Amino acid sequence: MKKIKILVLFFLLWACISAQDLQEHKFDYSQIFSVPDLSFINQVFTGLDIIEQMDFRPLESKTIGIFCNHTAVNRNGKHLLDLLKTHKNIQVAAIFEPEYGLWGIDDKRTKLIGSDRIDPVSGAKIYNLLGRSVYPPDWVMRDLDLILIDIQDTGVRYSTFIPSITKLLESASDHEVPVMVLDRPNPLGGVKIEGPIPRTEYQSYEAYHLLPIRHGMTIGETLLIVNEMGWIKDLKRANITIVPMANWRRDQYFDDTKLPWKNPAPYLKDLQTLIMFVGLDLFRGTNLNVGFGTEHPYLWFGSPWLATGYFLEKLNRLNLPGVEFKEVRYRPMGSPYYNRVPQYDGLSCSGLEIIITDKNLVKPVETATTIITLTDQLHPREFQWIGQGYIDKLFGSDMLRVFVAQKKPPAYLPPRWMHDELKFSEFRQRFLLYR
Repeated sequence: MKKIKILVLFFLLWACISAQDLQEHKFDYSQIFSVPDLSFINQVFTGLDIIEQMDFRPLESKTIGIFCNHTAVNRNGKHLLDLLKTHKNIQVAAIFEPEYGLWGIDDKRTKLIGSDRIDPVSGAKIYNLLGRSVYPPDWVMRDLDLILIDIQDTGVRYSTFIPSITKLLESASDHEVPVMVLDRPNPLGGVKIEGPIPRTEYQSYEAYHLLPIRHGMTIGETLLIVNEMGWIKDLKRANITIVPMANWRRDQYFDDTKLPWKNPAPYLKDLQTLIMFVGLDLFRGTNLNVGFGTEHPYLWFGSPWLATGYFLEKLNRLNLPGVEFKEVRYRPMGSPYYNRVPQYDGLSCSGLEIIITDKNLVKPVETATTIITLTDQLHPREFQWIGQGYIDKLFGSDMLRVFVAQKKPPAYLPPRWMHDELKFSEFRQRFLLYR
């Protein structure tokens, strides 16, 4: 307790006298909150941890709306809404929830009062930004002094959190409501980039911004690019302040941070699953089962017709980096993760388990596209694209679909997106908040 009091006093003293301006982080439309040097403490502090140690002074006497879900916890696992309930001079007037809801699909906390969903702690009404409307109501926005954003992103372009926040920023710009973003680690680290950048004619919620599939940026850095580059509709900009983390390094995966893991999506239950999600979520555009209906989504894949023995032999010859494969048989049954009927529900499937042997070497997009290409070559009659071209939305172009049709060796595909990776790596440099 004594250490905590000393740390709080340090933050308050710093907030009063610090003149540090982070000269290397000056932008045209966005501000970076000045954070003290905490390198003498061997801990990663999220943006939430930072303003909590400041006793939430930046939020004092404000009526706020919060965009968050269950991942908005401090390093001790306590949720943002629970932390704010003792601050009577901060009024939480609205909660904006993303895909999968505020508390996930197994929501036992939200109360239903009439047709309104209410958070019992703050008493605020909850508005879903991926349902009937992707924008918050105008009458709610007019009453807000500030929008606070705190959510653990996946670090993968398919996730809908960034598109939902972009729509919220558009509304904030229209109503001139300032936005504060509490930064969090990219769970996949901030070094590796993999996959193509979407072509504009294929942009969708799965490929909303011009980012590679694995972009290696925190949510704060991503929204910084969105705001500075005018990627909000009609080149709008919001008045954004980003509260960066302290002591996070780009080479750190989430398990290196010692922060509590909260599933960023119902089916992403650990880091291994998230790593393979980077590539294997492309399988949603095919008629392969990708482990849904089992306890191993994105780590198992298969179908009733997959000849796994021969497939495994061909796959092993390619020596894909950082992964091994093992034959499995399974029967997908419903989905324990969210309301989706899995491919081949109730049918016996032959498949392969993906075992990550080195997370620093594995290339999930290359692994996934190799599996898809081989499947088409070995099972040309059985393999199909599904969802009316959904694969193009996931991949961000028709490159993968056309390549598979050309029957070329799988290793010929990754070099085609290498130029995108190099250009994006160069482009993102001035927006990086961490080294």
